[in-house]
Amino acid sequence: MTSKLETVNQNIHSAAIISDRLGSDITLVAVSKTKSSDAITAILDEGHRTFGENKVQEAAGKWPELRSLYDNVELHLIGPLQSNKVRHALQIFDVIETVDRPKLARAIARISAEENITCLCYIQINLGREKQKAGIDPAEADSFITMCRDELKLPVIGLMCIPPADQNPTPYFSQLKEIAERNGLDKLSMGMSSDYETAILCGATSVRVGTAIFGARSFE
Repeated sequence: MTSKLETVNQNIHSAAIISDRLGSDITLVAVSKTKSSDAITAILDEGHRTFGENKVQEAAGKWPELRSLYDNVELHLIGPLQSNKVRHALQIFDVIETVDRPKLARAIARISAEENITCLCYIQINLGREKQKAGIDPAEADSFITMCRDELKLPVIGLMCIPPADQNPTPYFSQLKEIAERNGLDKLSMGMSSDYETAILCGATSVRVGTAIFGARSFE
Protein backbone atom coordinates (compact mmCIF):
# COMPACT_ATOMS: atom_id res chain seq x y z
CA MET A 1 0.00 0.00 0.00
CA THR A 2 1.37 3.37 -1.01
CA SER A 3 1.82 5.77 1.90
CA LYS A 4 0.75 9.41 1.77
CA LEU A 5 4.41 10.41 1.78
CA GLU A 6 5.14 8.16 -1.19
CA THR A 7 2.18 9.61 -3.09
CA VAL A 8 3.39 13.17 -2.50
CA ASN A 9 6.90 12.23 -3.61
CA GLN A 10 5.50 10.61 -6.76
CA ASN A 11 3.50 13.76 -7.53
CA ILE A 12 6.58 15.91 -6.97
CA HIS A 13 8.58 13.71 -9.34
CA SER A 14 5.89 13.92 -12.04
CA ALA A 15 5.57 17.71 -11.77
CA ALA A 16 9.35 18.08 -11.85
CA ILE A 17 9.60 16.04 -15.04
CA ILE A 18 6.97 18.24 -16.70
CA SER A 19 8.97 21.32 -15.71
CA ASP A 20 12.12 19.73 -17.20
CA ARG A 21 13.72 18.98 -13.85
CA LEU A 22 14.34 15.97 -11.66
CA GLY A 23 12.34 15.04 -8.59
CA SER A 24 15.58 15.30 -6.63
CA ASP A 25 15.73 19.00 -7.58
CA ILE A 26 12.71 19.65 -5.33
CA THR A 27 12.96 19.62 -1.53
CA LEU A 28 9.89 18.37 0.28
CA VAL A 29 9.45 20.11 3.63
CA ALA A 30 7.06 17.92 5.62
CA VAL A 31 5.04 20.34 7.74
CA SER A 32 4.81 18.75 11.17
CA LYS A 33 3.24 21.65 13.10
CA THR A 34 0.68 20.43 15.66
CA LYS A 35 1.70 16.81 14.97
CA SER A 36 2.76 14.46 17.74
CA SER A 37 6.21 12.95 18.01
CA ASP A 38 4.66 9.57 17.16
CA ALA A 39 3.20 10.92 13.92
CA ILE A 40 6.52 12.50 13.01
CA THR A 41 8.40 9.32 13.87
CA ALA A 42 6.30 7.42 11.33
CA ILE A 43 7.51 9.80 8.61
CA LEU A 44 11.10 9.66 9.85
CA ASP A 45 10.91 5.87 9.70
CA GLU A 46 10.02 6.17 6.00
CA GLY A 47 13.35 7.92 5.53
CA HIS A 48 12.23 11.53 5.28
CA ARG A 49 14.46 14.09 7.00
CA THR A 50 13.29 17.64 6.14
CA PHE A 51 10.52 19.12 8.28
CA GLY A 52 8.84 22.45 8.91
CA GLU A 53 7.44 23.86 12.13
CA ASN A 54 5.49 27.07 12.76
CA LYS A 55 6.32 27.81 16.39
CA VAL A 56 9.62 27.90 18.23
CA GLN A 57 8.23 26.56 21.51
CA GLU A 58 6.40 23.68 19.86
CA ALA A 59 9.51 22.66 17.94
CA ALA A 60 11.60 22.88 21.10
CA GLY A 61 9.25 20.43 22.78
CA LYS A 62 9.55 17.78 20.06
CA TRP A 63 12.71 17.98 18.03
CA PRO A 64 15.66 17.71 20.44
CA GLU A 65 14.60 14.18 21.37
CA LEU A 66 13.73 13.23 17.79
CA ARG A 67 17.09 14.52 16.58
CA SER A 68 18.84 12.39 19.18
CA LEU A 69 17.22 9.34 17.56
CA TYR A 70 17.50 10.24 13.84
CA ASP A 71 20.50 11.60 11.95
CA ASN A 72 20.59 14.28 9.26
CA VAL A 73 17.33 16.02 10.16
CA GLU A 74 16.91 19.50 8.67
CA LEU A 75 14.37 21.69 10.43
CA HIS A 76 12.78 24.76 8.82
CA LEU A 77 10.93 27.53 10.64
CA ILE A 78 7.99 28.36 8.38
CA GLY A 79 5.91 30.48 10.76
CA PRO A 80 6.30 34.09 11.91
CA LEU A 81 9.25 34.75 14.20
CA GLN A 82 9.21 37.31 17.00
CA SER A 83 12.46 39.16 17.49
CA ASN A 84 12.62 38.13 21.16
CA LYS A 85 12.62 34.45 20.16
CA VAL A 86 15.46 34.65 17.64
CA ARG A 87 18.12 33.20 19.92
CA HIS A 88 16.00 30.18 20.76
CA ALA A 89 15.05 29.72 17.10
CA LEU A 90 18.68 29.75 15.99
CA GLN A 91 19.44 26.98 18.46
CA ILE A 92 16.69 24.76 17.03
CA PHE A 93 16.28 25.48 13.32
CA ASP A 94 18.63 25.00 10.38
CA VAL A 95 16.65 27.27 8.06
CA ILE A 96 14.45 30.30 8.77
CA GLU A 97 12.02 30.84 5.90
CA THR A 98 10.21 33.83 7.37
CA VAL A 99 12.63 36.76 7.46
CA ASP A 100 10.20 39.57 6.75
CA ARG A 101 11.25 42.88 8.35
CA PRO A 102 14.39 44.86 9.16
CA LYS A 103 14.12 44.49 12.95
CA LEU A 104 14.00 40.70 12.67
CA ALA A 105 16.81 40.58 10.10
CA ARG A 106 19.05 42.68 12.34
CA ALA A 107 18.30 40.47 15.34
CA ILE A 108 19.14 37.31 13.37
CA ALA A 109 22.40 38.84 12.16
CA ARG A 110 23.44 40.04 15.61
CA ILE A 111 22.57 36.87 17.50
CA SER A 112 23.98 34.59 14.80
CA ALA A 113 27.32 36.37 15.29
CA GLU A 114 27.09 36.16 19.08
CA GLU A 115 26.26 32.44 19.02
CA ASN A 116 28.54 31.64 16.06
CA ILE A 117 25.60 30.00 14.28
CA THR A 118 24.93 29.96 10.55
CA CYS A 119 21.23 29.60 9.79
CA LEU A 120 20.16 29.75 6.15
CA CYS A 121 17.48 32.34 5.43
CA TYR A 122 14.60 32.89 3.05
CA ILE A 123 12.92 36.27 2.66
CA GLN A 124 9.14 35.98 3.02
CA ILE A 125 7.22 38.24 0.65
CA ASN A 126 3.55 39.12 1.14
CA LEU A 127 2.64 39.10 -2.54
CA GLY A 128 -1.08 39.46 -1.88
CA ARG A 129 -0.48 42.35 0.52
CA GLU A 130 -2.77 40.60 3.00
CA LYS A 131 -2.89 42.37 6.36
CA GLN A 132 -3.25 39.13 8.31
CA LYS A 133 -0.12 37.59 6.79
CA ALA A 134 3.53 38.23 7.46
CA GLY A 135 5.97 39.16 4.72
CA ILE A 136 7.74 42.15 3.28
CA ASP A 137 5.75 44.22 0.79
CA PRO A 138 6.68 43.34 -2.81
CA ALA A 139 7.60 46.97 -3.50
CA GLU A 140 10.20 46.81 -0.74
CA ALA A 141 11.51 43.34 -1.57
CA ASP A 142 14.57 44.33 -3.64
CA SER A 143 15.88 46.86 -1.12
CA PHE A 144 15.21 44.51 1.80
CA ILE A 145 17.02 41.62 0.12
CA THR A 146 19.97 43.91 -0.59
CA MET A 147 20.07 45.08 3.03
CA CYS A 148 19.94 41.53 4.38
CA ARG A 149 22.73 40.29 2.12
CA ASP A 150 25.03 43.29 1.77
CA GLU A 151 24.66 45.16 5.05
CA LEU A 152 23.80 42.37 7.47
CA LYS A 153 25.65 39.57 5.63
CA LEU A 154 22.80 37.13 6.22
CA PRO A 155 23.03 33.85 4.26
CA VAL A 156 19.93 34.56 2.17
CA ILE A 157 19.40 31.69 -0.26
CA GLY A 158 15.88 32.26 -1.52
CA LEU A 159 12.35 33.61 -1.24
CA MET A 160 9.16 32.26 0.32
CA CYS A 161 5.51 33.16 -0.17
CA ILE A 162 1.98 32.12 0.81
CA PRO A 163 -0.46 33.22 -1.91
CA PRO A 164 -4.01 34.32 -1.04
CA ALA A 165 -6.04 31.20 -0.33
CA ASP A 166 -9.01 32.18 -2.48
CA GLN A 167 -7.11 33.03 -5.65
CA ASN A 168 -5.25 31.29 -8.45
CA PRO A 169 -1.72 30.90 -7.06
CA THR A 170 0.05 30.83 -10.42
CA PRO A 171 0.48 34.62 -10.86
CA TYR A 172 1.88 34.88 -7.34
CA PHE A 173 4.30 32.00 -7.86
CA SER A 174 5.43 33.59 -11.12
CA GLN A 175 5.93 36.95 -9.40
CA LEU A 176 8.05 35.37 -6.68
CA LYS A 177 10.23 33.75 -9.33
CA GLU A 178 10.69 37.11 -11.09
CA ILE A 179 11.79 38.79 -7.85
CA ALA A 180 14.20 35.94 -7.15
CA GLU A 181 15.72 36.04 -10.62
CA ARG A 182 16.39 39.77 -10.62
CA ASN A 183 18.08 39.41 -7.22
CA GLY A 184 20.18 36.41 -8.21
CA LEU A 185 18.45 33.97 -5.84
CA ASP A 186 18.03 30.32 -6.79
CA LYS A 187 15.69 28.95 -4.11
CA LEU A 188 11.91 29.32 -4.14
CA SER A 189 9.86 27.97 -1.24
CA MET A 190 6.29 27.99 -2.48
CA GLY A 191 3.39 25.59 -2.68
CA MET A 192 1.51 23.67 0.00
CA SER A 193 -0.78 20.64 0.05
CA SER A 194 -3.39 22.20 -2.23
CA ASP A 195 -1.04 23.63 -4.85
CA TYR A 196 2.45 22.15 -4.58
CA GLU A 197 2.35 20.61 -8.05
CA THR A 198 1.39 23.98 -9.55
CA ALA A 199 4.20 25.60 -7.59
CA ILE A 200 6.73 23.15 -9.02
CA LEU A 201 5.53 23.91 -12.54
CA CYS A 202 6.15 27.59 -11.72
CA GLY A 203 9.71 26.94 -10.53
CA ALA A 204 9.49 25.99 -6.85
CA THR A 205 12.64 24.39 -5.48
CA SER A 206 10.93 23.42 -2.21
CA VAL A 207 7.33 22.80 -1.23
CA ARG A 208 5.82 22.83 2.26
CA VAL A 209 3.35 19.98 2.57
CA GLY A 210 1.52 19.00 5.75
CA THR A 211 -2.04 17.78 5.31
CA ALA A 212 -1.27 15.63 2.25
CA ILE A 213 1.33 13.76 4.33
CA PHE A 214 0.01 13.76 7.88
CA GLY A 215 -3.73 14.17 7.33
CA ALA A 216 -5.93 16.96 8.63
CA ARG A 217 -4.28 19.29 11.10
CA SER A 218 -5.24 19.13 14.74
CA PHE A 219 -5.41 22.33 16.75
CA GLU A 220 -4.29 22.81 20.31
